[in-house]
Amino acid sequence: MLEKVFRGPGGVRSGWRLLLFLVLAAIPFFVVQALLKAAHFRPGTAQGIPASFILLGDGILFLCPLLAAWIMACFEHKSLRDYGLPVRGAFGRKFWAGAGLGLAALSVLLVGIRLGHGFYFGSLALDAKGILYFGVMWALAFLVVALAEEFLFRGYALATLTEGVGFWPAAIALSALFGAIHLSNHGENPTGAIAAGLVGLLFCFSFRRSGSLWFAIGLHAAWDFSESFIYSVADSGVLVRGHLLHSHFQAGAPVWLTGGSVGPEGSLLVFVVLAALFVVVDRMYPEVRFPARRAGVELNPPPEAGAVLSGPEAAPGGD
Repeated sequence: MLEKVFRGPGGVRSGWRLLLFLVLAAIPFFVVQALLKAAHFRPGTAQGIPASFILLGDGILFLCPLLAAWIMACFEHKSLRDYGLPVRGAFGRKFWAGAGLGLAALSVLLVGIRLGHGFYFGSLALDAKGILYFGVMWALAFLVVALAEEFLFRGYALATLTEGVGFWPAAIALSALFGAIHLSNHGENPTGAIAAGLVGLLFCFSFRRSGSLWFAIGLHAAWDFSESFIYSVADSGVLVRGHLLHSHFQAGAPVWLTGGSVGPEGSLLVFVVLAALFVVVDRMYPEVRFPARRAGVELNPPPEAGAVLSGPEAAPGGD
């Protein structure tokens, strides 16, 4: 009975492996957090969060799960590619396709709010030197944010839960958790949290169709960078230090249009943009590439020699 609790047909059950992964990632994370607290490391947030704080915090948040995934990969006889992070595809075509789409989508969202007289771009807030310095710093910072959040919520966790409960139940559960965690941000509200959850589901969908996390990482990084640095608005209620514009939302404009304290992710227009993004990803990557077909063959052995498939079993898998 005890063996059945811990082991299934494919070895140790996915739930126990996910729990072990979380423990392995949490131990170094909390050790480093304790050391930073002992050193009295705190960001000065009176004028917004600095890029250095994001680089350090989310860098730790990325490296700890990455180390845990590497340990689990040795145990499971897999590689980081199986968890959506192939080294060969790093910052390649999929990454830049996602980045371009993220910048375009956020721009369309803010232009829509502007057409409703709810947002004004304002004037430049930085000189040429400041644009270069803060532009580079925030590009690096939001790249680290995307790496950390995508690998933690859509990397090992999604790949492992998919083995246990299937892709869509795993994707929905992790996306709901992703949205709920955003409620801890100062200035966040339920609309923004729902939007964050749907964004998480979009990233899961792009992983399923593109076969890796690099598209989602590019989209995530570019969305946050354009939102916080280029257009200089709140991202889930958080403002950053060293942004490009003196932009502002129109006082008295309806919250459903502007998003209020949340920023554009709290606007109802974000749901229109997200629906369009699902369609675009579906057209860009029409075939299912995750889980890999070889995994499906292992779980569903081929018929005996001479057998002829007919009906639904003969058709290739899809969504």
